[in-house]
Amino acid sequence: MPGYRNLSTLQSEYARKRKKILARLADFRRVGSLADERLFEELCFCILAVQSKAHGADAAVRDLMAHDLLWPGGQGDVAAFLRPRTRFHNHKAAYIVQARERFFPPDGPVLCKSLDGFAEPKAARAWFVREVDGLGWKEASHFLRNIGRGERLAILDRHILRNLLRHGVIRRMPRTLTANRYLTIESKMERFSDDVEIPMAALDLLFWSRETGEVFK
Repeated sequence: MPGYRNLSTLQSEYARKRKKILARLADFRRVGSLADERLFEELCFCILAVQSKAHGADAAVRDLMAHDLLWPGGQGDVAAFLRPRTRFHNHKAAYIVQARERFFPPDGPVLCKSLDGFAEPKAARAWFVREVDGLGWKEASHFLRNIGRGERLAILDRHILRNLLRHGVIRRMPRTLTANRYLTIESKMERFSDDVEIPMAALDLLFWSRETGEVFK
């Protein structure tokens, strides 16, 4: 396979973790069949996870719910609550409240309806990047994967990029990720996924587990 490295290590590690990874992906698909409110929780997780630890973002969403702030909380109250829990709490509070108002207008929720309007995940991702403040290419990909609607999308954080470099998929770590650069690297990861016969979403969880020691989200 052209330029790839350390494939035997990759394949043996995937064989060991495959059952757990596939179960996690099945969990994501189940989430995608639930109500708009549950999908919105996952959207908030992806907003909060920007430049923050995944477990901390997950806990922050649960804490917002437990303190009755995720739904009725105003921007100031949400920001104050998030301050000790995440970086950029003011911006993230604004993004959450704006998204809540957008997808839960007075006449009823429209998040699932918005998602169902797209025939394929890349079109949905482009729309979310364009229309939802706080979501870039990585975050929109993360959201769609976590609701079972984006298993061929790349979630290009530093963990994934380091592993793509390790296996010779990319030649160097990018200093920044413009939209064009993101899509170029995603295309390379897609080809790598096909060549090694490990699904994209499974590769993501495999690489992430190497860096963090667990299969999470």
